[in-house]
Parts: sequence; structure tokens; C-alpha cells
Amino acid sequence: MGPCYGALHPLSLLVQAAVLAVVLAPGALPPFLPCELQPNGLVDCNWLFLKSVPRFSAAAPRGNITSLSLYSNRIHHLRNSDFVHLSSLRRLNLKWNCPPAGLSPMHFPCHMTIEPNTFLAVPTLEDLNLSYNSITTVPALPSSLVSLSLSRTNILVLDPAHLAGLHALRFLFLDGNCYYKNPCQRALQVAPGALLGLGNLTHLSLKYNNLTVVPRRLPPSLEYLLLSYNHIITLAPDDLANLTALRVLDVGGNCRRCDHARNPCRECPHGFPKLHPDTFSHLSRLEGLVLKDSSLHSLDPRWFHGLGNLLVLDLSENFLYGCITKTTAFHGLVRLRRLNLSFNYHKKVSFAHLRLAPSFGSLLSLRELDMHGIFFRSLSETTLRPLAHLPMLQRLHLQLNFINQAQLGIFGAFPGLRYVDLSDNRISGAAERVAGATGATGATGEAVGAEEVWRPSRDLAAGPPGTPSSEDFMPSCGALNFTLDLSRNNVVTIQPEMFARLSHLQCLCLSHNSISQAVNGSQFAPLSSLRVLDLSHNKLDLYHGRSFTELPRLEALDLSYNSQPFGMRGVGHNLSFVAQLPALRFLSLAHNAIHSRVSQQLRSASLWALDFSGNALSQMWAEGDLYLRFFQGLRSLVRLDLSQNRLHTLLPRNLDKLPKGLRLLRLRDNYLAFFNWTSLTLLPMLEALDLAGNQLKALSNGSLPNGTRLQRLDLSSNSIGFVVPGFFALATRLRELNLSANALKTVEPSWFGPVAGALKVLDVTANPLHCACGAAFVDFLLEVQAAVPGLPSHVRCGSPGQLQGRSIFEQDLRLCLDEALSWDCFGLSLLAVALSLAVPTLHRLCGWDLWYCFHLCLAWLPRRGRRRDAAALPYDAFVVFDKAQSSVADWVYNELRVQLEERRGRRALRLCLEERDWLPGRTLFENLWASVYSSRKTLFVLAHTDRLGGLLRASFLLAQQRLLEDRKDVVVLVILRADAHRSRYVRLRQRLCRQSVLLWPRQPRGQRAFWAQLGTALTRDNRHFYNQNFCRGPTTAE
Repeated sequence: MGPCYGALHPLSLLVQAAVLAVVLAPGALPPFLPCELQPNGLVDCNWLFLKSVPRFSAAAPRGNITSLSLYSNRIHHLRNSDFVHLSSLRRLNLKWNCPPAGLSPMHFPCHMTIEPNTFLAVPTLEDLNLSYNSITTVPALPSSLVSLSLSRTNILVLDPAHLAGLHALRFLFLDGNCYYKNPCQRALQVAPGALLGLGNLTHLSLKYNNLTVVPRRLPPSLEYLLLSYNHIITLAPDDLANLTALRVLDVGGNCRRCDHARNPCRECPHGFPKLHPDTFSHLSRLEGLVLKDSSLHSLDPRWFHGLGNLLVLDLSENFLYGCITKTTAFHGLVRLRRLNLSFNYHKKVSFAHLRLAPSFGSLLSLRELDMHGIFFRSLSETTLRPLAHLPMLQRLHLQLNFINQAQLGIFGAFPGLRYVDLSDNRISGAAERVAGATGATGATGEAVGAEEVWRPSRDLAAGPPGTPSSEDFMPSCGALNFTLDLSRNNVVTIQPEMFARLSHLQCLCLSHNSISQAVNGSQFAPLSSLRVLDLSHNKLDLYHGRSFTELPRLEALDLSYNSQPFGMRGVGHNLSFVAQLPALRFLSLAHNAIHSRVSQQLRSASLWALDFSGNALSQMWAEGDLYLRFFQGLRSLVRLDLSQNRLHTLLPRNLDKLPKGLRLLRLRDNYLAFFNWTSLTLLPMLEALDLAGNQLKALSNGSLPNGTRLQRLDLSSNSIGFVVPGFFALATRLRELNLSANALKTVEPSWFGPVAGALKVLDVTANPLHCACGAAFVDFLLEVQAAVPGLPSHVRCGSPGQLQGRSIFEQDLRLCLDEALSWDCFGLSLLAVALSLAVPTLHRLCGWDLWYCFHLCLAWLPRRGRRRDAAALPYDAFVVFDKAQSSVADWVYNELRVQLEERRGRRALRLCLEERDWLPGRTLFENLWASVYSSRKTLFVLAHTDRLGGLLRASFLLAQQRLLEDRKDVVVLVILRADAHRSRYVRLRQRLCRQSVLLWPRQPRGQRAFWAQLGTALTRDNRHFYNQNFCRGPTTAE
């Protein structure tokens, strides 16, 4: 496309916005185009692909900007004047604008230039983020700075001059300036005392920098020092001298355990790490210590002397599988709250039993213990005996240990336990008491038996105890007193013995097991206090009418993804148990493919939310009145999810049989192409309706009914292209409307009436809006801009083509022309062009032009028949060319052959080609003679017309002989290079028989005429082409 269409008008965006404020809308434009103003003075310019810092209009309240985010743009040059006009700016985010080559998605090199006074011009700046930018030195910074992030940059040297004068700085982040993703072939160099002048510095992070020693003479004010994932393999008291104020120290990952690494890893040298016994002894204020992934095989109790205030200790990913059974290092840690021992496993070994050391019993303040990934197969009372009397212990993580025998009742003796995670193990049922489990044999924690196990490919983080689904259709267990997670085990049958002594359990998760039994009301008898039960992703058989009735306090039951029994043909399923659960409020039957042979009606006086998504309700409602009242018995139901039920229609009688107290109805991702909006009166209490992901094409059949209580309406991801005026006008309580991802070309104020001013959310993103000059929807969106999310940058044009994908405020002013004047200019220009073409045509109306046009058209018409002797000749043309010239051969095979044999349809010509049609066994002359005399024409394809020899010369002589013998001129020449030297024969032939000498056109638009001329030359006798002014051509022999 030409330059007019490649980019917008060269006016800057702000100039365009100023003009558009007058031309397009009487309302005020968003003040910080192309960015978006958010609460608390934040201007969001993220992901706008800006190449420079936007200069906001002087009319905008620039003095109110306290935060400016320019995250993930393309700003490579920061100028002195970029932030001068932001007098109140306190936080500036310039992350991910010019990343180093190793961090760039395409590994493109980049360099950011920062002029000397760029940040000095902002004396109020407190927080500056320059991470993920290719800068090599620390720029000049204002003394007001409190937080500075220079992570993932190319800064490799720090000296006192770089940070001089930053007396208020408290947070400094310099992570990842030299590691495998941001290689530098050396370590970050921190000169001794380089940070000593930062008297208020409390947080320093130097992770992933290839450091081999702790930087010397760090400021004594430091409270947080993060040095993980460097190469510091020796620590002595001098390394942390004078850092008596430290509260958190992270030195993990410096001497790594590479058999559990998820990224490039350097093996820890033999005999390392070396930690002096008094390394931490002077850090009396230390509250958090991270020694993870440090290849520790034992714990020296002297490391923790003097750490009486330690609250968090991370010892994960070490080799402490033997140490934790006999260590005495925990005796003095009476205030420790969190201890992480995960993935301290023995390579290729899982222990039969594990017994924690007695020193665990001295952790009287311990609240959370993480022991996942240690790999032991049996969990008994002796395993966790030292923990049983810890009064503060609340959370215990034992997942991913390959436990196949577990006495779950042992957790009943823990006084304050609230959450136990046993997921991702191999528990299959109730554990038998192991003989001799309390004997001396297992007291040392040695492996009674070992088996080879697969190491996990990556660090598995424990999920939350109960992740709530959207709209709270299934509540979380986070607020309950005791939760047990047995998900992703091998449980096949549930036995009451499994839950002995767990009567106080309130939340039980058994999802992702293989439970296939028919529950009959006895399996969970010991769990008299259970309130939440998750049985999703199993194969549960709901046959008995008294299922789960042994749980009188059950409030939430998740039976989703138990589809296998419902898929068995001819097997019935009994859902009558729902009516016998007096406290049940949440029930999920989602994604079970329920379609037939179930109870005809659900009944419950307490159920408040039902998730019935992912079933086949369309098939159930198609069975006449059999399941018409399926939901009618749920008298207290407030929320109902019918998403993904393959519904093509939703009749008023179906809505009429839903519970009248419904406030939320979800119908997402069905196939609804029509919705009877007046039928909403059948649900008088409905406040939220979700119809996203359906096939609605218009909102034209009526309107939202008068008096409806609807407050939220989601119509996103449909194909809505038309809305009738006044459609939303009667829904006076409507506050949130989602019309995103539809086919709307405009947004009319007539759709809303007085409701428009009351809307809190009006989402119209991802619609192909037509940004014509003076588009009415711009006026309307500006009036309600506070309710339109992403208006400045995410509401974009779909047409015209010049503006497709651009913000609606990036109007091209060249499109704003007088429409009548444009039509007049078009008419005049069209008339001028027509006259300029008609005059020369009429001037030579009776000349050769008309004759040429006639024959050109004739060449494209179906021929009435070939000459009488055509049937005797098998070929229309014998193609002769020099095979040694690859370009000529390529043209013949890929252009000439394709055009004449494949693309002419029934007018296709038959060509004779040497390599394809010559018969093997014949001599060269026999094949050549047969080809010339068996073809109507002999077509010579030449790159030049001089110095011809070999087959070309022999073929030409045979064609001339045929002229003498049969008086038939069969020669047709095609010259591929128009600038090639032409021989006297060619020039003479052009004079006598011009139509038999064709030149390959230089311009592609001439190729169509060339093929038409060539087709005529090959199908008509050459004597019709001779110039009658010179000769009559060869005459037919008498």
C-alpha cells in the first residue's frame, strides 16, 4: 500500500486528540490518552507499544498523577523533558521496555539511552522500576528515591559514586544481572563499601548474579538481605559482620542439589558448602533464614545458637533425609513458626518408615511444617509423635511422599491442627497397624526397605485447601477448623475405619481418586462434624437413596466430574438423597454428562447454590414433561449454573419451572441463538444473568421487561450485531453490562435510555466498531467513560481498514472530509478518465485496434472445432528450448506448460516436450522429426536469438524444410528477454509476421495479454498473420 495508508497522519496523537475533542465529541476526552487513568492517581500506559513517553495535554490534570506505569512498551530513549510536567509523580514503572538480548522473546539486541537529567527533573520520585532494560550504568537519580529496582539489566559494576546522595533509599533490587538467562561471563562487582553511604537501606536483593562472596562493608541498617542462587559456597562470621539488624537472610541455592533442579545447575563441589559454626550467631534479630537448595547433609546446632527470634526456617531441597530423624538443632528455636523440609529425599529411595527426631517437640511455636517430597511409604503414630503435643501447629504438608499406608486417625490427637495435606500419595484405604512399628528398629529413621522411585520433574507447590469456583458455587475450606486433603491418591473404596478419631473434621477432599463404589450412607459415619466434602473427579455410583445421610452437618458437596457411571447405558441414578441433607447449601453435579435415568426432580429445602454445568439438560428437557420440573423442588435455590448443557432453545415453560427465588442464572457456552426476553418476568427475583458464549446475533425480539430486578447482564462472546432501540431502557436496576467480543459496529445511546447514566460497568471491548468521522458512539462512550473499562486503549476500531485494531481516538483526520464534496470530486475524476480513454479509442475506431480487440476476445471464446486435419496431429505445438539454461527450462515447465495445458480448461493445448513425450529407443533424429511433423506448430523459447546450435538449430532446419515441402509456416518464437540482441531473421520475421514473434512482458499486468496472444498464435494458421503490405505468406500447394 502507498504511504497514505501505511501510517496515520504525521500529527502527534495529542494534536489529533485536541482536534477530535472539537470534531467528534462534545464531551471531554479521557485526559491521558492513549493511557488510562485509574484510582489513586495511577496512569496506566502498559502494553501500548509506545516508542516514547507520552506528553499529556496541558488541559489534563497532570499535577494529580502520583503513579505512572509504562510497563512493556518500546521506549528506548528517555529524554530530560519526559517527566518534567509531572510535578507530583512518586512512582514510575519502566519495566520491560528494552530488555537485554538474553531476556528478549526474540533475542533481539537493544540498548536504552537515559539522558542525565531525566529523573533529576522529578524531585518527588520515590519508587523507580528500571528492571528488564538494557542499561549498563546506574542513571542519575533524585535524592528523594526510596525504592529502586535495577533487576535483569546489564549493570555489572556498583561503586560508591553510582548511588551517591540517595540517603532516603530503603529498597534496592539488583537481581538477575548475571545468570544463565542474562549471561555476562563474570560476576556482578560490588566494590567494598559501595553501599555504605545508603544509611537507610533496609532491603537489598542481589540474587542470580554469580557472586562468589558476600559483598563487603554493607550498610548496618540492612534488615533483608537476599543472596540466593549465586555461587557463595563458604560463609563465615566476617561475611555478615556488623549486620546485626538483619531480620531476613536468604542464602539458598548457592551450592545446589542439581538432581532436583528445574533450570541449569552447577554441581556443588565435594565437601561444600562450608558454614562456620558462628556464621549466624551474632544475628540475634533474625526472623527468617533460607538455606534451601544448599546440599546440606547435616545440621550443626551451633548455627542456630543466638537465633532465639527465628520465625521462619527454609531447609528444603537438601540431603537431610537422615538428619531429621536424629538432629538436635531445633532445641533452641522456641519461637519458630514455619519450617520447610520439603524434598529432602534420598536419591532413588523411598523409606518404609520415618520417625522425626525428638527435638521437633521443642518447637512450641511451630504453626506450619512442610514435609512433602521426602519419600516414605508408611505414616503411623510414631512418625509424627514429636509433633503431637505442639499446641500451635496448624498446617502440616505431607503430599508427594508415596505414602501407601496412613493411619489418618493420628491427626485427631493434634490439639490445634487445622489443615493436613496428604495429596499426591498412594493411599488406597484404611491402614493396618504395622507390627513392631514402635520398636527400636525404626527409631533411627533408616530405610527398612527401599525402592527406586521417579524424581518429580519440577517443584510441585501445594495448592490452596479449597479453591472456590466462580460465583461461589462451591465454598472454600479456608475458614473451617480442620481440613484433610486426600486428593490424587489411589482410594478405590471408602471405609469408615479410615476416619476413626476424626469426628471434628470439617472439610474432606477426596478428588482425583478412583472411588467407584455405591455410597449408601455409612461410609462417612465417623465424620459427624463434616461440613464440606469434595468427591469430584471420581467414578462414584449414586444408586442408594440414603447416600451421605450420615453427614447431618454437610453444607457443601462436590460431585462434579463423576461422569463414568452416568454414561453406563441402562443404569439408573438416584438423586433423592439431596432432600435428606438438611444443612446442604452448595451442591455441584457439574460435568457428569447427566442425560437420562435419573430422579425426575431434585428436592431440597436448604440448597442455595447448584452447579449443573457440563451436562445434557437439552436432552432431558426434550423428553416431554419427564424432567420439566427437575429443579422446581429446590425451594431455597438462589444460584443456578446451567452452562455447557447443549441448549439450543430455552422455552418460557422451562424458565417457568425454575425456582422463583433465583437471583443468579448462568447459561454460558450453550448454543442459544434466540432468547425470549419477556420470559424474564417468570423469574421475578433474578439479579444476574450470564449468556456469554452463545450464538445470539441480535437483540431485537422485544426488550428487557419492565420491573425486572436484573443488575448484571453478560452477553459477551456472542455474535450480536444489532440492538433494537430501547432494549435496556426498562431495566432500571441494570448496573453492569458486558457486550464485549461481539459484532457491534456502533453503540447507540438509544439502546439504554435513562439507564445509561446509572451504569457502573459497560464493557464493549473486542467489537469491530466502525470509526467513521463523527461516529455517534464516540460521543456516547465519552459521556459514560467512567463505566467503560479500557476505553482509551482497549476499545478499538474494526473499520475502516486504515484504523483496524487502533484505539477509537486514533482517528485519521484525512477521513473526516465532506461526503458530498467527496462524491462530486469522484464523479469529475471518473468523467475525466473516461474521456481520456474514449477519445483515442474513437479516433482509431476503424483501425487495427478494433481488429486486435476482436481477435483477443475471439481467442478466449470456445473454438467451434479444429481444422479438418487437426485430428491427424497428436500435438498442438512442439516446444523447443535450450535445457542447459535452467531459467528457460524452469519457465517452460512451470509457466508455459501450466498455462497452456492446465489453466485453459476445455481449450487446453497439447504440448510435445522432449523429456516427457519422446519415445525411448528411438534415435535423436527420429524423435525430432516425429515431433516437428506431428505438431501443428513448432514453438521456440529463446533467451537470446544469436549463437543457436544443437537441438535448436536442427529443429529450426526441420521446420524450414516443412515450409518448403508442405508450404506450412509452423514457426512461433517466444523471446524471454526483451532487451536481448535480435538476429536479422527475427527482425525480418517481426516485419513480415509479427504475431508469430512474442516477447515475454516485463510487467506482470501484461502477462494475461501475452497468454492470449500465444494461444491465438498456436491455434491459427500463420498465413493469417502475414502483413499484406509486404507479402501474402506461403500459399497452399495445389
